[in-house]
Amino acid sequence: MGEKKRSRSGWWGHLKTVCRHKHLVMRHCFRLGLYRQGLTHDLSKFSPAEFFVGARYFQGNRSPNDAERQDKGCSYAWLHHKGRNRHHLEYWIDYAPGGDHRMCGMKMPVRYLAEMFCDRVAASKTYRGAAYTDRDPWDYYMKSRDHYLLHPETRAQLEQMLTILKDQGEDAAFRWIRENVLGKK
Repeated sequence: MGEKKRSRSGWWGHLKTVCRHKHLVMRHCFRLGLYRQGLTHDLSKFSPAEFFVGARYFQGNRSPNDAERQDKGCSYAWLHHKGRNRHHLEYWIDYAPGGDHRMCGMKMPVRYLAEMFCDRVAASKTYRGAAYTDRDPWDYYMKSRDHYLLHPETRAQLEQMLTILKDQGEDAAFRWIRENVLGKK
């Protein structure tokens, strides 16, 4: 009986978290004129490969992928997710041109880079709740910055977006992305 209650709670809690996150990303993408991406963001999270794992490992304060990774040694849900969602920097990792068999980050198209920014802001808001500040996405990025394989231009643009958010707030960051990254007025 206790196991069923925990499963139901995990299922419901995970569904609410995913939907809240998707709603926030959609609102952020719409602010940038990225309507299709806002509507289709993270649809793979509803696939059995991702949703059932998310429900099983749901904790409410961090990604269930971290818990799966701790339990199994890797996150199969994350491997599924990053290979289907172009707004993740890991989607853009490939062998470097030139045949030296070195892995590197490819330059991300700006619309996916902007969606990645929206995703990071929404994830911070989802997991930090009322404690969220505009500095949180920057702090989260900095924890893993040295391990990310990012194209230098992509890295510079992402860091600029996160810096503006941290220092000047959300309105300034979205305005800067619209005008300077996406080329929209």
